[in-house]
Amino acid sequence: MATTCAAAIKAFEQKTGESASEATIVKLYGQVPPIAKLDASLNNLTACEHLQLSTNSIDKIGIALTGLKNLKILSLGRNVIKKIEKLDDLADNLQELWISYNQISSLDGLASLTNLTTLFMSNNQVKSFAELEKIASLPNLKDVLFYGNPMYEGLSAQEARIEVLKRLPKVAKIDGSMVLQRDRDEAAAAGSDE
Repeated sequence: MATTCAAAIKAFEQKTGESASEATIVKLYGQVPPIAKLDASLNNLTACEHLQLSTNSIDKIGIALTGLKNLKILSLGRNVIKKIEKLDDLADNLQELWISYNQISSLDGLASLTNLTTLFMSNNQVKSFAELEKIASLPNLKDVLFYGNPMYEGLSAQEARIEVLKRLPKVAKIDGSMVLQRDRDEAAAAGSDE
């Protein structure tokens, strides 16, 4: 048994007394029973800037989020999502994507998010640092979390950090720690060895 987004939105309105279409923060996380599928009712959240859908059973993004024109933060952590898709309609405004603790193995579907500053995707299934090249062209990306992905296996935290930095040289923060000049120097030196 699962709940629908429409039912979760209605419960949110009853609990908060807010109109979901006017709310800037909409909390639909940890629903009991959990939300399993995203549906078009989310597109009524026209004022929403931060949509919290974490800790549910969502298996895919699956729908275009065309109505969420003001969305800056999308939280989808702790679900069972396998791929990032259908986010192109959010490209103008989305700044933060929180999608840790899912089953994502590819960074496809992020290239259009040119205003993205923050990508939290720890504890997923990304096996290769080469995937990071798919987001290297994002001009505003500053803060990334990738620990807990298979690509980190066998590497120290610093070694993994340098691998990320070689592919994403403009980021300012990796896995919660600020990037230091010595990290940049090490990544530049490691990049020239190859």
